[in-house]
Amino acid sequence: MSLLGIDLGGTKLAAALFNENGKILLRSKVNIGYRKGRDVGKLVTDQIIFMMTSAEKQGDKISSVGLSVPGISNSRTCTVWAPNIPGWSDYPLLAEVKNITGEVPVAIDSDRACYVLGESWKGNAKGCKDVIFLSVGTGIGAGIMINGELLRGSHDIAGAIGWMALSRPFESKYTECGCFEYYASGEGIAKVTKSLITRDKSYTGVLKKKTVDTIDSHDVFSAFENDDPLAVRVIRQCIEFWGMAAANLVSLFNPEKIIFGGGVFGPARKLIPQIRQEAIKWAQPVSITKVVFDTSGLEGDAGVYGAAYLALKNLH
Repeated sequence: MSLLGIDLGGTKLAAALFNENGKILLRSKVNIGYRKGRDVGKLVTDQIIFMMTSAEKQGDKISSVGLSVPGISNSRTCTVWAPNIPGWSDYPLLAEVKNITGEVPVAIDSDRACYVLGESWKGNAKGCKDVIFLSVGTGIGAGIMINGELLRGSHDIAGAIGWMALSRPFESKYTECGCFEYYASGEGIAKVTKSLITRDKSYTGVLKKKTVDTIDSHDVFSAFENDDPLAVRVIRQCIEFWGMAAANLVSLFNPEKIIFGGGVFGPARKLIPQIRQEAIKWAQPVSITKVVFDTSGLEGDAGVYGAAYLALKNLH
């Protein structure tokens, strides 16, 4: 009997079959492309059918399914809100999946919750009861585990820290994604960089050679590695925001670990010592000396491992 974990992101869908000990038996990954609404739902159910069929061909059977979604999984309405998927403001994903799985149990949770579950099961948070996964990718979110339990909030929205207020005064540009996410997410890094290039007519660095609209966070990190002054300015600002956010989380929750993950903490991994130094300035002085800053042990697989752990918990 195997577990199926599915990690749905804004651009891709990753799926994997696991045994109950957390060993991956089979993997699959597909791009979402320009799909939206029910087409994304069909992509999910098609992958489930593919995995169920693949398991059966090997004489196996899927005993439980877990799904990680990029947004909010509402446990009361059994629907999903995913801002990066058009048409998913109140999407009945659970009902669609159960039409495919029949008697096989299904569990759905937010990607940030699944990240911290995956790390606590098979990653760098093993053995931790109080741990936070700070995910910085296209957007920003935090999976928060307190006393060994996920912190969900009254409407399953806990951990939406992209909206953390880290600057003043309020500006209308923060409305859509939040202040923290506006400046320090992957999308934010690109957005801030484009704005600075457009305004700074004297800038002649390496990013000036690219078409402004095509610049992404990877370009900015590459320029940062080459000491491009504008890229250095953008990334140093991010270090301040990441440090302040981590300090607030440490002061609020007194965790054993904060794990930095998501696509940005590929290239930003080496910045963690600087982020910690920034956090020390702002955080509760005793708590900050007790917390470990770490990177994801599962990297891009944290969501799919977390989804499989959801399936395992749901099975038992």
